[in-house]
Amino acid sequence: MPLALLALAIGAFGIGTTEFVVMGLLPEIAGDFGVSIPTAGFLVTGYALGVMFGAPLMTVLGTKVSRKRMLMLLMGLFIVGNLLSAVAPTFSVMVVGRVVASLAHGAFFGIGSVVAAELVAPHKKAGAIAMMFTGLTVANVVGVPLGTLVGQTAGWRVTFALVAALGAAGLIGVAKLVPDLPRPQGVRLRHEIAAFKNTQVLLAMAMTVLGFGGVFAAITYIAPMMTHVTGFADGSVTWLLVLFGLGMVGGNLIGGRFADRALMPMLYVSLGSLAVVLALFTVTAHNKLTAAVTVVLIGALGFATVPPLQKRVLDHAHGAPTLASAVNIGAFNLGNALSAWLGGLVIAAGLGYTAPNWVGAALAAGALVLAVVSAALERRDEARPTTAEGSTGTAPQRQAAVHS
Repeated sequence: MPLALLALAIGAFGIGTTEFVVMGLLPEIAGDFGVSIPTAGFLVTGYALGVMFGAPLMTVLGTKVSRKRMLMLLMGLFIVGNLLSAVAPTFSVMVVGRVVASLAHGAFFGIGSVVAAELVAPHKKAGAIAMMFTGLTVANVVGVPLGTLVGQTAGWRVTFALVAALGAAGLIGVAKLVPDLPRPQGVRLRHEIAAFKNTQVLLAMAMTVLGFGGVFAAITYIAPMMTHVTGFADGSVTWLLVLFGLGMVGGNLIGGRFADRALMPMLYVSLGSLAVVLALFTVTAHNKLTAAVTVVLIGALGFATVPPLQKRVLDHAHGAPTLASAVNIGAFNLGNALSAWLGGLVIAAGLGYTAPNWVGAALAAGALVLAVVSAALERRDEARPTTAEGSTGTAPQRQAAVHS
């Protein structure tokens, strides 16, 4: 793999750390600013909303800039946002800092996916995308626990300053290692937007929302589930999240490896298995050993869907993939927000802390159904002759012809 992928992975590591580390530092931040824990939760909500809206916005703003330069600008924005959070004099200023940092998130992964795919041979694209996302998954194993520990011992402001330093390392890496790839000739914003008329692109994004939403339906409420149902001590939640992160790392690499060989079968297996494991979590959550194993499996199966889904968007937005790729990253956060809300509803209804697992299983099953529908439509399109030439061709090929 090219060294440029290492630079992208470093940037992804910093972004993954800042996204999740705040969850472990909410009590310290709330105490320093004199706000409640639910109010401090706006630091999480604001970041998620920033990713959702920032992904398409920043990508559109960067259409006139080379992809390498845009990646550098995004890392610069990420550094500014985290420095602002580190020195924030008031809670409102910190919320602004979080939102500023989040604006870089979706566009960085979206543009980075396109760049990673262009750096390697066609049969290695999913693996290259997975290599970049490894930075995000490793952040959950190393960056988040260490950042939480530093924040609890030296102060949360030090954590955000260190995250800004990670951003600086990512910026230097992109500047030195990522080649300045030429932009595709003739591709305009209207071509990027036209990709959303492709049914396969929309189906892939819907699978992203439902599939990863299934993961976060369970993981969002893992702390009360593990402490009240399983019987773990409060301090054990950190290590359970590390196990979840290890599962993410393994699943991401496996998903990237097999998506390059058999993309749709990989989605069938991962989404179907995820639905089953989430349903079983309602039972396995009552035993410490089985609960820990299930947490690892959820992380692995959930992130095994990421490289194939991202590659599927790139394949079907052929010729103008940047905006679609970035919006698909926003779709992950939409799934996170949707599943967290639905999981909260079933808990509030008195169904217990394991009830969100059923929600997650239903969402993952819905994603599997969409995968089957997507494959069926693709086979139909491949078998249908074009009206103009009388020859057959895939939807991406016809779209590429239109763009050219």
